[in-house]
Amino acid sequence: MILSDKRILEEIEKGSIRIEPYNRECLGSNSYDVHLGKYLATYREHILDAKKHNEIEYFEIPDDGFVLYPHVFYLGVTEEYTETHAHVPFLEGKSSTGRLGIDIHATAGKGDVGFCGNWTLEISVKQPVKIYKGMPIGQLIYFPVEGEIAVKYNQKKDAKYSGQPDKPVESMMWKNKF
Repeated sequence: MILSDKRILEEIEKGSIRIEPYNRECLGSNSYDVHLGKYLATYREHILDAKKHNEIEYFEIPDDGFVLYPHVFYLGVTEEYTETHAHVPFLEGKSSTGRLGIDIHATAGKGDVGFCGNWTLEISVKQPVKIYKGMPIGQLIYFPVEGEIAVKYNQKKDAKYSGQPDKPVESMMWKNKF
């Protein structure tokens, strides 16, 4: 089941869901709209290696927008900082975003109970499209968890993406042992 707007509000009041900045107008029937932060990043190297630290270069989206191009992989970030302490958050694109040919995540739409931070977006486009900081980019939906959580994500010693800042974060695959 997905939390309704009233349940999301109840969880915000209890402190188990935190969204900053919060705007009541962004709360839908069963989701909360999030917006594109001001920073994007691209990888420095054309060929990425899963076993090495692939570094990224940040840039700020100008006030008059920025054109995204196909075949370029961009990392973005949500304007909103979120905490989810008792539910599983999922980030999905908005239909208006999808209808512009913008994908906001390649595979990582699910958060974990205990995730605290801004969401890094894995952005690709079907055709050139101009985007703007602060534009609606996605929506968070929340699922209840069945059973007790032994260790929340923000309590794990090896949580690679806990406390993500307001800038995109590159892949930390290189920290895995394989």
